[in-house]
Amino acid sequence: MTKETFLHDKHVKLGAKMVDFAGWHMPVQYTSIIDEHNTVRNSVGLFDVSHMGEVFVSGKESLDFLQKLVPQDISKLVYEKAVYCQLPKADGGLIDDLIIYKLGINYYLIICNASRIDEDLNWMVRNSKGFDVKIDNQSHNYSLLAVQGPKADELLRKMGLDTVQESFTIKPACICGYKLLVSRTGYTGEDGYEILVENKFSEDLWDKILAYGQAFGIKPIGLGARDTLRLEAALHLYGNDLDENTTPVEAGLSWSIPKDKKEDYNGKAVIMEQLANGVNKKLVGLKMLDKNIARHGYDVYFNGEKAGVITSGCVSPVLGANIALAYVKNIKEICTGAVVQVMIREKLHDAQVVKRPFIEKRNKVKV
Repeated sequence: MTKETFLHDKHVKLGAKMVDFAGWHMPVQYTSIIDEHNTVRNSVGLFDVSHMGEVFVSGKESLDFLQKLVPQDISKLVYEKAVYCQLPKADGGLIDDLIIYKLGINYYLIICNASRIDEDLNWMVRNSKGFDVKIDNQSHNYSLLAVQGPKADELLRKMGLDTVQESFTIKPACICGYKLLVSRTGYTGEDGYEILVENKFSEDLWDKILAYGQAFGIKPIGLGARDTLRLEAALHLYGNDLDENTTPVEAGLSWSIPKDKKEDYNGKAVIMEQLANGVNKKLVGLKMLDKNIARHGYDVYFNGEKAGVITSGCVSPVLGANIALAYVKNIKEICTGAVVQVMIREKLHDAQVVKRPFIEKRNKVKV
């Protein structure tokens, strides 16, 4: 049975085109993907991302437990801060990628991808043996709203947000009389917030954000623009750019793996070996040199031989070009500026390897 968020009826009333996504009935677009994309880049957009998972971890050995689960050094995570990390298996392949927030002493919040909640929970419970830890899945009790764009902060300040926040922080807040958890995070490459609210308040909060946001040009944003926004910012999508056969090193996420973490964790031996000795495949950014779009699963060729596969591809409204991510052979010839070919409808089309992200990200905020 396809699940619905608490805001499902709001999307239908707004005329959204609804699709099945990760087992949920979700809005893919309200007007057009390009219009919604440009709204987020230029002003502010409102997303319902309540299909994401929220798992609270507590107990006197919660830190030790998390240290076993992820490559990031959670001991360095301070109160009200967040960290991006991955959930690897013993062979280094990824069950999911996560954001972990420290809410208090021995108290953490983990945000999971919608399609991986069950797999994540199963893995966490299996790995909790021997630890004094509580794993509490509260995904069904909360809605998650994302307010993203260069005017997101000004909008929420107008609505009463009075906490001072820099990027990758989370704080309790009160907006329009509702007690919330507000994090300065997002999946667009823009400044913005994600608001964790009890389901019973989510519909009213959605309406209030849209009402206050009219002065800032706000629009509701669907999953279609969410995908084009994240791809311009070269942010990974689990199931496309990450999976159980890909390690964080292969995915270009070595920046998120501390080399000095003393504790053992699942996949550490493989990941450390790859950091030391390299990998056979790597993730690169591509810009098509014609009007064709490289889609997920299309083959990539170099010098007449198959060299990789497209993981994500779309039109970039900002660049006015077609962009993609691809895993290719880790050889020095496939580097920035090199030209490869993508097989599209049985014909090869040129694409240039370009730096990631495809556009400048504007989500780093210092206070």
